[in-house]
Amino acid sequence: MSNAPRIVSLLPSSTEIVCALGFGDQLVGRSHECDFPPGIERLPPLTAPKFNPDGRSYQIDERVRAVLQEAASVYRIDADRLRELQPDVIVTQAQCEVCAVALDEVRRVACDFLGLPAQIVALEPMQLSSVLSDIQRVADALGAPARGRALVSALAARMEAIRERAANLPRPTVATIEWIDPLMAAGNWVPELIDMAGGTNLFGAAGEHSPWLSLEALAAADPDVIVVMPCGFDIARAHAEMPALAARPEWLSLRAVQAGRVCITDGNQFFNRPGPRLVESLEILAEILHPETFTFGHENVGWVH
Repeated sequence: MSNAPRIVSLLPSSTEIVCALGFGDQLVGRSHECDFPPGIERLPPLTAPKFNPDGRSYQIDERVRAVLQEAASVYRIDADRLRELQPDVIVTQAQCEVCAVALDEVRRVACDFLGLPAQIVALEPMQLSSVLSDIQRVADALGAPARGRALVSALAARMEAIRERAANLPRPTVATIEWIDPLMAAGNWVPELIDMAGGTNLFGAAGEHSPWLSLEALAAADPDVIVVMPCGFDIARAHAEMPALAARPEWLSLRAVQAGRVCITDGNQFFNRPGPRLVESLEILAEILHPETFTFGHENVGWVH
């Protein structure tokens, strides 16, 4: 590989990883969802959804399910543009067919159809340790293992400092909501973030896919705090979806609702992206769960009551 590899990133978190490692100038293409760091939108998008991403939560869920009945991926790749870019490295993922272009589709287009000699780096972020491992894998693939070790060490140190400060604080019970209609809790790395921030996670397990959640189960658990972080939604869009829950009597009876301890986060920018900004996601949770101890300045930017 040359000293300045041509890089294509097919998901937002890997774009953030590449940039955090200092290779932003070598990016030549991105996914249609990549929007951080600022200025990345100048790069040509190489993917597009096969469904209409507008509308309510239940409508999007129905469209995604319909596409997955017919295809392995809910996104398409612009093969002509990929051929023009001639990347040396393509960073994608092998975890979730709803999060980005499926790995098999990337291989089919890049290798089988186009015959590109590019190295494909497929990330598999299931929990915090694998997110950090993926950062190192990207660094290794780009010929900069030392940069990877430095970044991983810095991120781990920031998270550990929060964990230590929260260790002896009271631990409120927490329910996370990753999709509003139908209801889904957050899994993967989020339960670990809840624990590190000084909370007791009620739904979803570390290292496992996000589980569906019934309103009855949520009411039975009656959490102290509810954190809303819909996948792909910013705060405004998540807020617009909340009437679907707020109209239900089970919701109104919840302790967290009555106590004003329901918070909406920018799931799209933070919790849904398994990259460097999971540290900021942890900071957001620490502010929400223990406002008397943690103030990082994320309120009204990364989360709201």
